[in-house]
Amino acid sequence: MAKVITFGEIMLRLAPNGYLRFFQDDQLQATFGGGEANVSVSLANYGLDTAFVTKLPAHAIGQGAVNSLRALGVDTSKIVRGGDRVGIYYLEKGASQRGSVCIYDRAHSAIQEAKPEDFDWDSIFEGADWFHFTGITPALGPNLVEICRQACKAAKAKGVKISCDLNYRGKLWTREQAREAMTDLCQYVDVCISNEEDAKDVFGIEAENTDIYGGKLNKEGYKSVAKQLADKFGFEKVAITLRTSISASDNDWAGMLYDGKDYCFSKEYHLRIVDRVGGGDSFGGGLIYSILSGKTTQEAVEFAVAASALKHSIEGDYNRVSVAEVEKLAGGDASGRVQR
Repeated sequence: MAKVITFGEIMLRLAPNGYLRFFQDDQLQATFGGGEANVSVSLANYGLDTAFVTKLPAHAIGQGAVNSLRALGVDTSKIVRGGDRVGIYYLEKGASQRGSVCIYDRAHSAIQEAKPEDFDWDSIFEGADWFHFTGITPALGPNLVEICRQACKAAKAKGVKISCDLNYRGKLWTREQAREAMTDLCQYVDVCISNEEDAKDVFGIEAENTDIYGGKLNKEGYKSVAKQLADKFGFEKVAITLRTSISASDNDWAGMLYDGKDYCFSKEYHLRIVDRVGGGDSFGGGLIYSILSGKTTQEAVEFAVAASALKHSIEGDYNRVSVAEVEKLAGGDASGRVQR
């Protein structure tokens, strides 16, 4: 069984019930989530051996985050304990023409204040096949850039494949900071995951004739984006998610995977969104599983897109679906009929 290591921050998510606005009532739902943790949950659901690495305080909230992962089959034994707080993000889910709002309260979290010596990467990568991180993690500070660099070097030394979701977050760092750090880190990456905005924000690479806010995507333009990324860094594969935002409630969703030779586009799904947070992470989890399972390029992108399409129907960050459910949708059954 393949073993996948993911590294990043898991946060406490506080969100109003349903589609209420902040403090429209006096309740906030408390769950946990974070880019790389979400990927590990997907992989555990698919039957892979996966461990999530982070730093969390040794108090009840930190333990709650650990328990949320354990309950879904993720190995938490490599999590470092220490620090004073768990990062928080507040989410107000949008609907119709009102967009979602995400407010971070993650300064001075345990992982943000972690030190390179906190992590024994040689031990962490023992027996591992794959390492995944996102651009969110190095955005937390120069110390995290160095920790990610050390992780990538250790993974390479052990022959571990590395994937990275660019995941640019303008609230965490500038484009210039992102470009400097990610240009360095991407030299170690084998599989790059991006979307219609990240390649432009981080590396200045964009598709022609595309208006992400006006609902116009030129799929052919993404062939050029993928090739430019692959040529610049030597990526073995480049995956790009293609989201057409009709409104906060309705999106069209597809993906493309470039393997250095072929450009494979998935079928497109029309989504009625329940919760879109974690959609990109569920794509990443589906892609990693597909590649490790030996699927073809076309099969891999179909599985990843179907997995992430299903995630948009599920509350919370975690994608709670099985391989059978994903393959059913990827195989063409999008009817949503009651299963008896």
